[in-house]
Amino acid sequence: MDTKVQYWTDLADYDLEAAKVMLKGKMFLYVGFMCHQVIEKTLKGYYVYSLSVTPPTIHNLLKLATDSGLYDLLSDDQKKLLGQLMPLNIQTRYPTEKERILKSLSYEKCRDLIVKTKELSLWIKARLSTE
Repeated sequence: MDTKVQYWTDLADYDLEAAKVMLKGKMFLYVGFMCHQVIEKTLKGYYVYSLSVTPPTIHNLLKLATDSGLYDLLSDDQKKLLGQLMPLNIQTRYPTEKERILKSLSYEKCRDLIVKTKELSLWIKARLSTE
C-alpha cells in the first residue's frame, strides 16, 4: 500500500481505538466524533488511492465519497451511516448542538456506531487492495 494511503488508514485505526476508549469512559459525544474521524480518514486514504492527489481539508464525508468515486459503490445502509456521522463532527463543537446531540446518544447507540464504523472502514480498505 502506498505510504500516503497507509498514513490515512493508520490514523483511522488509531481513532477507532480512541472511540472504544471513549465508549468505556461513557464519553458518548466523543465516540461519535471519533467515529466520524475514522470514516473521514479512511475516505481520505481512498481518495489518495483513487485519484493520486492529496485530499482536500474538508470534513464532508459525502463529498469525499463522491469525489473519490466511492459513493456509488456504497450500500444504502453505508450511505445512511455517512449521514448519521456527518453532524457528529462539526456540530458537536458548539454548545447548543452539543446538548441536543448528547441527548440522542446512549451506550448502546454508541456501541452500534462503533461496530458500523469499523465495518465501513474495513469495507473501504478492502477496496484499496482489490481495485
